[in-house]
Amino acid sequence: MHRDPAELVHAAADGDRSAWEELESRFGPHMWAVARACGLSPADAADVVQGAWLRLLQHLESLKDPARVGGWLATTVRREAMLLLRKDRPRVFSAEVVEEPDPAAAVLETDGRQLLWKSVSALHEPCRTLLQLVAIDLGSRQTAMRLGLPMGSVGPTRARCLERLRTLISAQETAR
Repeated sequence: MHRDPAELVHAAADGDRSAWEELESRFGPHMWAVARACGLSPADAADVVQGAWLRLLQHLESLKDPARVGGWLATTVRREAMLLLRKDRPRVFSAEVVEEPDPAAAVLETDGRQLLWKSVSALHEPCRTLLQLVAIDLGSRQTAMRLGLPMGSVGPTRARCLERLRTLISAQETAR
């Protein structure tokens, strides 16, 4: 039985380790997916997700709407990712010629990424969580443990889930 997010936040603030672990298991995969969708490497995504958990720890007592902790965490991951990407952007000296990115291509890429994650969110379990774990490159063993699947069924389940995702995206593109 899952506890209400607000209840988990309050229990975690009171030092309940099981509440913190439930927050991690419930919202962690989505946080990783958000970080990876921002284009971060696995190492940078790990830093950003860890930073978001630290921010939550710092703000447990002062969250305005603890019931929406999932959205708060996703937004925090996205902000941390953008800060990291801005910080890591190489400095350009005036003597260098920089090729400007194609705005149309950037819009299409963003639309495609949004369609992908919207489609993943529309899938039923275990596909939704499995594909989020695949996106963060968690590995078959940890994916199997998280989903309670036998180790040998992760690959075939992933293939079926990807096929469902392809079918869903194809139907959405046809409807456009």
